[in-house]
Formats: sequence, C-alpha cells, structure tokens
Amino acid sequence: MKQTHKNIKSISPAPISEKKSLSPLFSSQPAAGFPAPGDDLVEKPLDLNDLLVRNPTATFFVRVAGDSMEGAGIFDGDVLVVDRSLEAVDGKIVVAAVFGELVVKRLSKTTSGTKLLSENDAYEPIAVTDVDDVYIWGVVIGSARTFI
Repeated sequence: MKQTHKNIKSISPAPISEKKSLSPLFSSQPAAGFPAPGDDLVEKPLDLNDLLVRNPTATFFVRVAGDSMEGAGIFDGDVLVVDRSLEAVDGKIVVAAVFGELVVKRLSKTTSGTKLLSENDAYEPIAVTDVDDVYIWGVVIGSARTFI
C-alpha cells in the first residue's frame, strides 16, 4: 500500500541573523576505516552556519518527519538546510508546498512533465501541473543529524 506524501512537520522561514558561540574544529581527521593517530591541535573555531549556510538571508531550516527520503540519506528528525535563492532544477532535492502541506522531494522535470519524487518505493510520485497549488520553497543544500 502506497503512503501519502506528508513529511515535513515544522518550518522556520526567518533568516539566520545571530551567530552563537563557536566550537573548535580539530585538524585531525578521524579515519572511517583504519584508526589514525589523534591530536589536540585546534585548526580554527568552527561555526556551523559558516559550514552549512551559503546565503544567510535566503536560508532556513526544517526538521523532517517521515521516511520518504531515506534513499537520499534524509531521515526522520534530520534538520535540512534550505536555500531559497537557488534555482530548483531537475534532480535537486527541494522543499515544496503541495496543496498547503510541506514536503521534501526530488524534483523531476522531463518532457513528459514535472514530478516530485520520493526516495522510498512506498511513496507515489506527485505529478505537478501548472494549475496545481504547488510552490517550491527552496533547494536543500545540506542536513544535520544527531545520534542521541
């Protein structure tokens, strides 16, 4: 049985305006394979806004609810970084308002039409026409995830 497409639960469209305290970025790079020697040399302070946000006045964050984009590495509870200034082109992951509900999907523009695609086979594509109440809010440029 195919599921509905609702998968974004909250949105904060206000631009990023205040920087919080910075955390250190260590120069050591932990190995994801074989162990590497560690050190305590701090390369520089790291502000996650500097890492994740390219255009502060056009950027907002949303927290994902649901599993429709797991194939793209976007999981329930992830915080997405969305840039409104980027053009939503074929193949990009976007946040869209579909008939008043926010969704995160991959944009597909072909000669046969425009669709919003899930990255989970349990969800049907959403066909988009010029007369539909569908608006692209922005392009997803990154995400943040906690493990605890």
